[in-house]
Amino acid sequence: MRPPVAEALDLQPHPEGGWYRQTWRSPVEVMLPDGRVRPTATLIYFLLPAGESSAWHKVASDELWMAHDGAVTLELGGTGAAPAYDASHTVDATTPQAHVPAGVWQRTVATDADALVSCLVSPGFDFDDFELA
Repeated sequence: MRPPVAEALDLQPHPEGGWYRQTWRSPVEVMLPDGRVRPTATLIYFLLPAGESSAWHKVASDELWMAHDGAVTLELGGTGAAPAYDASHTVDATTPQAHVPAGVWQRTVATDADALVSCLVSPGFDFDDFELA
């Protein structure tokens, strides 16, 4: 069952956990050095219900996380073949933005309340550039 906020914002289950919906995709595209073509940026809502965490994953682009309601902790796991926790950043009203560099393992952990954040990805997100641990 979808949480009320997921229902209100028309969010769908995300493969890593939580709920999401892409809200913007730049109409401008860029060709990357390896030949991939991506929009210059994409933006999503991401809802992580209280007490949940996403799976370890990495993305081939930089990510900027922005808080709307509640708090998430972004756990970072380095750039090795498998995640190995090495740092964390809390995204909340006090620290409303955090950066995750391209290719860094990450997962999000919610507190005891639902957390709604946005994630801007540049160059834009594509599931071909997404890897679950």
